[in-house]
Amino acid sequence: MSVTCSCSVSHGLIIPGKYSLMRNGSSHVSALYVMGDSSVDCGDSTPLYPYIHRNLSLLPCNGSDRTLLPYLLAEKMGLRNISPFYGQNGSIEGIRRSLNYGSAHATIMKPGSLSHQSLNQQLRQVFETFQFLQLQLSEETAQHFIRSSMFYLSFGRDDYVDLFLRNSSGIMLKYSGPEYARILVNQMVLAVKSLYDANVRNIICMGILPLGCTPRMVWEWHNVTTIDARRGCVEEINELVLQYNIILDEHIMELKTELSDAQIIFCDVYQGIMEIMTNPLHTLFIDRDMMPNPEAFALHGFEDVNNACCGLGLHGAIIGCLSADMACNQPSDYVWWDLYNPSRAVNSFAEAIWSGHTFPGICRPMVVQDLVYSPVVHLT
Repeated sequence: MSVTCSCSVSHGLIIPGKYSLMRNGSSHVSALYVMGDSSVDCGDSTPLYPYIHRNLSLLPCNGSDRTLLPYLLAEKMGLRNISPFYGQNGSIEGIRRSLNYGSAHATIMKPGSLSHQSLNQQLRQVFETFQFLQLQLSEETAQHFIRSSMFYLSFGRDDYVDLFLRNSSGIMLKYSGPEYARILVNQMVLAVKSLYDANVRNIICMGILPLGCTPRMVWEWHNVTTIDARRGCVEEINELVLQYNIILDEHIMELKTELSDAQIIFCDVYQGIMEIMTNPLHTLFIDRDMMPNPEAFALHGFEDVNNACCGLGLHGAIIGCLSADMACNQPSDYVWWDLYNPSRAVNSFAEAIWSGHTFPGICRPMVVQDLVYSPVVHLT
């Protein structure tokens, strides 16, 4: 059994109470397999990242991969050793512990650059892993292991940053915003179905964060369109991302009916970060790294919602984070770490994704905790 803070929530504020037992029983998840873009990888899983990084940001995370949402969720599942796909030694033990197939440069669409991975490339790596499991384990054991594992998919940001908004290959002339969103979602649905056909039954699909609020987008577009004065965001870009999130959410609900024995949830990080942008001083999270002992913890809000903690120029968005020495003194006061990535403090809303605290309904139709503790349906 694990322990968590028993808290009440009022207007986005976590009000501490006593520590209480979270749930009886143990996790039914054998391993966590992560697929995605820079929302799941700080460059550790991307070969030659220092030489091919884009937008002049060498350090897209304030720390390491372990400050990112899938790693924070893995800790709550009791899984603490997620190896990069390119960094694992090929042992059956390493593969069974969990893997990250994600890349700091990854798109749903086929990329036009060798510096980017595609969703399909990561899928091929997953299926290679499954073949290895079947070779090393009995067929029945491998299939049960796959069925009881969790998959975390977080794509889409780079499809907008590097392809659509850059009008790569004239893509903005070919498709409207809603058309492009449907194309991306259709590819995600095909990926989920491919995983299902390979016996995967537990899948978390993440939406895209409010890209129009990121420092780089605000800097690039401030002379082109109107910036929302209240939150300092480019609403035109947020609307594009919101279309993708809504369509993905709808399709996942349809998949729940079509793939009735699968547990598939959608988590709306857009909703969570927009709540922070709207009420930065009243949206407080437990910073567990500041906990000196299990009976004490610190709460913090956000002082700066517009500027990058690590970067140079207007909004810290002209040149990205090249060195930790460039970072602000109090990263936890900032919503944004660098050009496009939220700070570690923002990623602390992993608690909301896990249990629903602070932001009820951020994951649907259930929170990750319920998915993790759902009984495994055994093969017949």
